[in-house]
This record gives sequence, C-alpha cells and structure tokens, in this order.
Amino acid sequence: MISSRLPAMDILRGCAVLGILWMNITTFALPQNAYFDPAVAGPLGAGDVAFWAVSLIFIDGKMRALFAMLFGASMLLLIDKEEMAGRNGMRAQTIRNLWLFAIGLAHYLLLWWGDILMVYALVGLVALRFAQGQPMALVKAAFLCFLLHFLLLAGFIGLIYAWSRAPGEAANYSAFITSLSDPASATVRDEISLYRSGFAMILAHKLAHFPGEWLWSLMFTGLETLGFMLLGMAMLKSGFLTGNWQAEQYRRTARHCFLIGLPPMIALAAWVWASGFAPLPAFGTALAWAFPFRIPLAVGWAALILWLAARHKGHWLAARLAAAGRMALTNYLGTSLIMTAIFYGWGLGLFASVRPALLPVFVLAGWAAMLLWSKPWANRFALGPVEWLWRSLSAGKVQKIRRSS
Repeated sequence: MISSRLPAMDILRGCAVLGILWMNITTFALPQNAYFDPAVAGPLGAGDVAFWAVSLIFIDGKMRALFAMLFGASMLLLIDKEEMAGRNGMRAQTIRNLWLFAIGLAHYLLLWWGDILMVYALVGLVALRFAQGQPMALVKAAFLCFLLHFLLLAGFIGLIYAWSRAPGEAANYSAFITSLSDPASATVRDEISLYRSGFAMILAHKLAHFPGEWLWSLMFTGLETLGFMLLGMAMLKSGFLTGNWQAEQYRRTARHCFLIGLPPMIALAAWVWASGFAPLPAFGTALAWAFPFRIPLAVGWAALILWLAARHKGHWLAARLAAAGRMALTNYLGTSLIMTAIFYGWGLGLFASVRPALLPVFVLAGWAAMLLWSKPWANRFALGPVEWLWRSLSAGKVQKIRRSS
C-alpha cells in the first residue's frame, strides 16, 4: 500500500497551486480576453509583453496540468486507503467528487468565474472508471484524450478562420474580433464596469449565465483534464510521483521534456508577438497550437521539482511548499478571495487598473502569504480549513482537525 501522505506529491501540489496563481492573476485583474491577448489591457510596454511571454511559454496550462495529474493520483491513493480500511473506495471517491463540485459551484458563484474544481469533480468521475488500469494502458488512454482535445480545439480555430474568409462575412468577423480585442469596445467596457460594480451585480451576472458559460469551459478543458488525470495515475503506479526514482532519472527526464517543449513554445510566442497579437495567432496559440507542447512541459516541471526536492531534502523551502500543498484547496480558494477583494468593486476595485507588468507583484505577495501561513497551520492541524470541510461533508460527520499531541 502506498501512503496517502507523500512528501513528494505535497511539494508538487504546493508548486502547482503557486503556479496557478501566476496564470490566474491576469483574469483576476484584467478583462477575460487579456489571458489570450494582453493588448486588451491597452497599449503594451516591454514589461507587459515580457510578462505575457513568460506566462505563455513556462506557465500557461502547465501548472493546471500538474494539478490534474496530482488529482488523478490522489484519487487512487484515497481508494487504496478506503479499501484497506474495509470500505468501498470507489463510492468514497464518488461522494468526495460530488461535494467538490458543490464547493466549486460556490467558488464560481461567490468569488471567481474561472473555477476549475467543478471540471475536476465531473471529469474525475470519468477517470475513476480507469482506476484499475495498468500504467501503459493509462498512458495510451491519456494520449487518446489529448489527441481528441487537440482535434476539437484545432477544429474550433479552423471554423473561426473559415468564417473570417467567408464571402460577405468580413464585416461580421471584424466586429466580433473588435469586441474581443479592442479595449474601447462595448464588450470590454461592459466587463470592466461589471467587475468594478458591487457583489450583488456580479453574482446576478453569474447566475444569469450559468451553466452556459461554464459548459463552454468544460468543453474546452474536459478532455485535456481527463488525459492529465489518467497520466497522473500512470505516473503514480510507476513510482514517478512518489519520489521513488533516482535523482538522476528526474534530471534527465526534465532535461528531455524541456528540450522538446520549450523551443516550439518560444517560436509560438515570437509568432504571436510578431503578428501584433493578431486575433487568430493569439487565440489559436493559447487554445490549440501550444497544447501539444504542454504535455512534455508539464511532465518536465514535475521532474524538475522532484529532482530539486531529492537534491535538497530538508531544505526550509521544501517544507514550506509541502505544507502549502497539503493546504492546496484552501490556498486555491483563499487566493480567489484575496485577489477578487483587491480587484473587484466590492473590494478595492482595481480591476483593469493595473498593468500586466505589475501583476507579478501581486503574485509574489500571494506566494509569500501561502508559504508563510501554511506551515504553522500544518504544524498544529492535520487538515486545512477547506480540506476539513470537504472531508467532513464527504464522511457525513465532523472530522478531527487538530493534530494529536
């Protein structure tokens, strides 16, 4: 039996939740399409372009993929733990996923539209069907999901391209693109006005557009998420995620993965920048063309982190990251609370007022907060606050939260 509390996975989870904040900060602080096209934020300086490029090349989708791999692996650990205790592991994980969906729905409605928990909860129910698979079978199923995901997104971009070239549609296409990319467009101005407004107006908007907007998100991320969950299951069963490989194996894996993934990502970023952030290159790269390289880079990040953890056992930062990983759900939701309080109208109202080049300041502050609070809490308590709530709801009774003295 593999222990359900693995330091290597805690460190990976801690790095993932920090990395996710780096990518989410753009859509906390700026109109939604700034995630794809930073020009939505207004005239770009060198620092703005540098922030976008670093985000696209190194972070975009890679930390979310790492989180999904860890989620898939964690489901296997919970099933194993429950069955060793004589309980039905599949039933326990199904209940946990349903409660996670409820927590995600509350996150979506009350805090931030970019919730990933609902997607993880539903896709996780599908991933459970593969729990007994052998590592190679899981890898094959994962890459089938990746292929289908890529074809879906490439087809979507292809439809937009065909529309742009269709006779008589030039004016409609131009108006559509302007509504997405022009900071002065009514669509962008309305979004800024909404998120600078009060809590009640933002909530009413979300209620009016759910589940339609969220279903689009599920369609564009579901197969990718399933693929990474299955890959995470395979990586757990092979010993990769448990930290059982030799440090040199992790180093070689990281080197090979980055050599495969980084050059094309740099080329894609250069292409989008050289196009002046033209809509089709910008949206196409973010949605589809960068995806194949996300796979080796996500694995590369995991291998790099595990290599560093193996080389620096006992380092204070490793302990802090592991604690942040044990509180990953609380940290994920906590960053949504803090960042929306900073940028939304019910808080400080800084939405669309901060340049992209300055967003790393908020990211670094969020990282510091997660690293500072998580370890003292973990020293006294066995679970983070939201982890405790999730476990209590799933068990149908209040769970112990304090550590035994």
